[in-house]
Amino acid sequence: MTDTAPGTASIEDFLKLDIRVGTVVRAEDFPEARKPAIRLWIDFGGELGTRKSSAQITAHYTPDALIGRQVLAVVNFPPRQIGPMHSEVLTLGVSDGMGEIVLMAPDQAVPDGSRLH
Repeated sequence: MTDTAPGTASIEDFLKLDIRVGTVVRAEDFPEARKPAIRLWIDFGGELGTRKSSAQITAHYTPDALIGRQVLAVVNFPPRQIGPMHSEVLTLGVSDGMGEIVLMAPDQAVPDGSRLH
């Protein structure tokens, strides 16, 4: 058995995360959030259905431009209270050179609910 460095994740840790693709079916400004954000309704299809998320993505996206866009999200975290809403999934993104969030998405259309491997 080998030691792992502090903060190192195992494959078992990764497999605990359920990261899926969904399509944004509704989006609106979220002025009640502490930082500028957009409220998203993301359809993951099948058993997961539509879930809500709050995302601090206002630098690069408008609500109208997000409709129909596929995104990646962690779907098995517990809901988190953000202002007056429960965010049910964590929408994934990376920081650009200015620290603003750019959404993660597949580079071609895949079925909603598809799991990240």
